[in-house]
Amino acid sequence: MTFKQILMTIKKAFKGEHYDYTQGDISTAVILLAVPMILELGLESIFAVVDMFFVSGLGPNAIATVGLTEAVVTLVYSVSIGISTGATAIVARRIGEKHFEEAAHSGAQSILIGVVVAVLIGILGVYFAGDILKLMGASEEVIREGSPFTRIMMGGSLSILLLFLINGIFRGAGDAAMAMKSLWLASGINIILCPVLIHFFGLKGAAMATLFGRTSGVLYQVYHLIKGDGILKLKTNHFYWDMTEFKNILNIAWPASLQFLIGSGSWIILTRLVAEVGGTSASAGYQIAFRNFVFFILPAWGLSNAAATLVGQNLGAKQLDRAEQSVWITAKFSAYFMAIVSAFLILCAGPIIRIFTDDKVVFDYGVEGLQIIASGFIFYGISMVLTQSLNGAGDTKTPTKINIYCLWVFQVPLAYFLVYFTSLKASGALISVPITHAVLTLVAWIYFKRGDWRKVQI
Repeated sequence: MTFKQILMTIKKAFKGEHYDYTQGDISTAVILLAVPMILELGLESIFAVVDMFFVSGLGPNAIATVGLTEAVVTLVYSVSIGISTGATAIVARRIGEKHFEEAAHSGAQSILIGVVVAVLIGILGVYFAGDILKLMGASEEVIREGSPFTRIMMGGSLSILLLFLINGIFRGAGDAAMAMKSLWLASGINIILCPVLIHFFGLKGAAMATLFGRTSGVLYQVYHLIKGDGILKLKTNHFYWDMTEFKNILNIAWPASLQFLIGSGSWIILTRLVAEVGGTSASAGYQIAFRNFVFFILPAWGLSNAAATLVGQNLGAKQLDRAEQSVWITAKFSAYFMAIVSAFLILCAGPIIRIFTDDKVVFDYGVEGLQIIASGFIFYGISMVLTQSLNGAGDTKTPTKINIYCLWVFQVPLAYFLVYFTSLKASGALISVPITHAVLTLVAWIYFKRGDWRKVQI
């Protein structure tokens, strides 16, 4: 593709026009899907960085509270991403088969599942907010100051879960532009409200801004699913309790949820190790680094989600070779992007972290953490495309097995060894991350090459 063609394709991606991803140039299809998906999460991650900027002004205890709470809230994200993965796989398959009414029905059933799960998580989170922080190794002072923040964040689980779940439905339908717009709205409101509510309510205000923003995004999504002009139109009759479809979605969703819970759980352990060995300063510094990591990993997230949609729709259209070719092209794009990002972060870690803190100790930990994490970006990019492609095919059990062995059997023991049995201490926990993802990339490549994902029926 020429540069002019790429620009025209990007412009088309913003418009959100319907496109048949089972035909035509694959590189064009990747750009049409990936650009909105990258930008979808772009403002979300900008908010995460902006939020950390304002929260950092409240001191190390506030930073640590946000970091420890969000390590647990990541479990909510994991459940939502898991159910979303099931919805994306099934909706994409039905769209590829040109069964649009069935795709809408599957999307509605996944929303019902999400509502039930989110309400249960929210109730438990509100009740056990203080215990959650204590379990994460927070000091008594952090628990006392941070419990209201944790309570609001966990209580808002419904909005968090639905926002990402419904966007998964849009992605499965190939409507990446609508998913982008809904998250832009949610994150934009977050960014506007965050400094205002922090000014009036302190740390609690940051959680309130997040809740208001997420809820606005969900309302926007629901309106367009019901009243919009997209390929998916949800109707009242799609929301009756269909136990057969429930089972179909859950068969894909529970391994996907477990898959991401495994990843989140391993990160929680690393976060706790850092808090135990390095204290509040190390925890705060590494949380600043991680917020920046989340922002700069966006190209890989967008490309991996694009690969999942392409695989699902092309399998539905019975174009198996095109599905596989889409993955290799997407993985190549991801490797190029991540190589550039990795070099930038390693060289510019200092100026980036300086934006968020003037504390010398927190700054040093933040720079070290960002450079360590950035060293593995190429591996993150390739492994994310491969595992998400397996998920998009409906083969969610394979990535789950990969995560169990790589993150728990390999990474967690490695992190403990580096932290407690070497002079690396807290930095050892982060060093285990790029090492593990190099191994994970190799394992995912082997499984994908075997081709069992081609035979999955959903």
